Amino acid sequence: MNILKQYLTIIFLSGLISFNALGQNNNNFEISKNLDIYLSLFKELNANYVDDINPGDLMESGIEAMLESLDPYTVYIPESRVEDYKLITTGQYGGIGALIHTQDGYVIISEPYEGFPAEKVGLKAGDKVLSVNGRETLDKNSSEVSEILKGQPGTTVNLKIERIKEENPLEFEIIREKIKIDNIPYYGMLNDHVGYIKLTGFTQNAGNEVKKVLLELKKDENLNGIILDLRGNGGGLLTEAVNVTNIFVDKGKLVVSTKGRLKARNKDHYTRYASIDKNIPLVVLVNRGSASASEIVAGAIQDLDRGVVVGQKTFGKGLVQNVIPLSYNAQIKITVAKYYIPSGRCIQAIDYSHKNGNGKYDKIPDSLISEFQTHNGRKVYDGGGIDPDVKIEAQKFSNISTILFTNYLIFDYATVFAAEHSEIPPPEQFQISPKIYNEFVAYIADKDYEYTTQCEEKLNALKKAARREHYFTAIENEYNTLMSALMCNKEEDLNTFQDEIKELLKIDIISRYYYQEGKIISTLYDDPEIERAIEVLDNNSMYDAILVGTYEEKSEEDPKEG
Repeated sequence: MNILKQYLTIIFLSGLISFNALGQNNNNFEISKNLDIYLSLFKELNANYVDDINPGDLMESGIEAMLESLDPYTVYIPESRVEDYKLITTGQYGGIGALIHTQDGYVIISEPYEGFPAEKVGLKAGDKVLSVNGRETLDKNSSEVSEILKGQPGTTVNLKIERIKEENPLEFEIIREKIKIDNIPYYGMLNDHVGYIKLTGFTQNAGNEVKKVLLELKKDENLNGIILDLRGNGGGLLTEAVNVTNIFVDKGKLVVSTKGRLKARNKDHYTRYASIDKNIPLVVLVNRGSASASEIVAGAIQDLDRGVVVGQKTFGKGLVQNVIPLSYNAQIKITVAKYYIPSGRCIQAIDYSHKNGNGKYDKIPDSLISEFQTHNGRKVYDGGGIDPDVKIEAQKFSNISTILFTNYLIFDYATVFAAEHSEIPPPEQFQISPKIYNEFVAYIADKDYEYTTQCEEKLNALKKAARREHYFTAIENEYNTLMSALMCNKEEDLNTFQDEIKELLKIDIISRYYYQEGKIISTLYDDPEIERAIEVLDNNSMYDAILVGTYEEKSEEDPKEG
């Protein structure tokens, strides 16, 4: 009898669970059905396809194709790439400590990190990697070679290198170490009263790193302004964004809220500690490359009217990801929520829940953009990044500068220069002299760097349209005259745009001697955005007016007093 009771109880409870989960079961049935179809298809492919297939590659391709229908931040991480994603969150990995790129079929050392194995054994930027552990690298991409170079700290890797000015290949045995990329590659005083912090990531401990360097800067009694440079900072850990904000904002302030489909993803993140300095004038520098955690910091500082945001509109990534472990040491990074900064706005720029007629995702339309208010009542908006309080036009490089850079001609010349010069002046003093520039022009004289100017593109479009409409014969002489004039002007581009080419040359050459820190220092004193940030900090009335919403920036066309 007791057994019968227990049996009936089990049946009742099973029915109750089934009834309560009916809605979920509909989804579960669809999942089960489609998994069964997928498994059957996979087995039949493996059994019947005309050629041998690699089940692992095929499965990974299927997973990636499935995830592509979602947002670009939801990605599958196989075991082979786990180290790459560990770098994003921790800022550390096991390896030799060098950036690499592919060029003319070979993997090239872009830059060894100062103080790490590659630099310590003598690897240099521009070195061509011929083989790794005896395996030739010709026609291998940088990702493939990077996987071989990474490994457990304490293990060895052998490289055969071809170096300019060396007759025979060089061989290096390198002991891998734990490589920790600092969130702050440089900080210091820009003048006698303005401090500068360059923050390039939000990996673990970013908040403590910013706290440490701010306390160091505050030892200077004349310090009365801070520039926090988030340009090009693609983000990282949300918790570290809260910690960095907390350095300038007192305890108990809402920094960011996350809201997802599951209630467990909904959370408000407040500052937890007393600030290091809640009063010092603060400018946050941003640009199009400032995303995610950078936007949380810039947006919170703006919404709380704690500082002034200067630069260009930020990227517009208002999505939160969690990394979830899978079988066989694989992982998946899933978008689980959207984040909202203190004013209540979400700065996500692209709506990944809907595709347009072309199968692409659109930016959130102006008609759906809403107005919000900062703590002081200033108007701010959602739907696409953080709009700076003080806007600065982004520097645009000419076509010739871009092609010289992307074709690695500037990089290659810097390699030649470094091989011929054992030292250069400090980063803040080194300049590209007319002699150096003329040597560069001579170096690229026989190199291929074809490029098309915007004027050429428009003239070619005109030619096509004129031919299509049968007008070209009437304008052919004028067309040829204009094109000839453009060709003459194009030959002068090396002279016309030499200032920006010199700037790119200077940065690349300095990196050969002073590495990452040197590159940053070399750009500090000719940077119009930093100059503008200093102007804002030095003008108390402007700074205060921006934060209370009474400042109006004059346009370029406004008449000047005189």
